[in-house]
Amino acid sequence: MRTVADPAELEALIARLTALEPSTARRWGTMSSAEMLCHLGDAAGSVLTRTDGQPPPLRRLRKWFGLYSSIPWPHGLRTPRSVDPRRDGTRPATFEADRARAITGLRSVAAAGPEALPKGHGIFGRMTQQDWHRWAYLHTDHHLRQFGL
Repeated sequence: MRTVADPAELEALIARLTALEPSTARRWGTMSSAEMLCHLGDAAGSVLTRTDGQPPPLRRLRKWFGLYSSIPWPHGLRTPRSVDPRRDGTRPATFEADRARAITGLRSVAAAGPEALPKGHGIFGRMTQQDWHRWAYLHTDHHLRQFGL
């Protein structure tokens, strides 16, 4: 199972992020490559700074399909406002700085211990460290595939 907890998988994702160019065309969706980097940076930041309130309900089936089945994530899902670079998320500035922020965020999620990660996700419900590491891999992979990488 691919996860950012595996150093080889983490480095492979980073190599793919490094191959992304400002001119890389998307295959689906609306984000540009620069916007996608901001989105990834914001998503990692939101995971690492979220304070837990009430634990979310159990969503075992949804979590299993989203994180552990071989079914790829669907295209066209609505991006939450807070991590949408066209709404309340970070807007692209300097491509290399945005890429560095996305990579730093990915590395930070990979290195985070269970106490540093939220206990739940809005879609998948209760989450463990292993779940978050799997989510980080799948989320980044989904957006890299969006740009053919």
